[in-house]
Amino acid sequence: MVMAKTQVRVRYQETDQMGIVHHSVYAIWFEVGRSELIRELGYSYQFFEERGLLLPVVDYHCRFVSPARFDDQIIIQTTIKELRGAKMVFAYELFHETGARIAHGETIHLWVDQTMKPVRFQEAHPTLYNKFQGRLKDI
Repeated sequence: MVMAKTQVRVRYQETDQMGIVHHSVYAIWFEVGRSELIRELGYSYQFFEERGLLLPVVDYHCRFVSPARFDDQIIIQTTIKELRGAKMVFAYELFHETGARIAHGETIHLWVDQTMKPVRFQEAHPTLYNKFQGRLKDI
């Protein structure tokens, strides 16, 4: 299975009045993990955008398990759960450096063109799709 492990340290500005990470930060951390996973696969968002492909988030879920606090080291584990047609689903697990699970969730994306029309990735760009699938054969 292709997985990216990314570390972030909680910055003071990411915490709320209670001293815990604000819920809005998790979406940002998911994006950090997703970008790193794509990079580990040998690509970048810029690579796809230069070929007329965009990958917007169309749905987002996060389950909070335990709080993260200022200066905690967080490990973001990102995997690809699904790659089919125009749809791509990423799964995330966030852990405290001690190993305690902090949160888990997923983002659902659609491959679209510059006009935001869904694109069946494997039909529009079969060579890229085959390369991507070749790297993701263990999904």
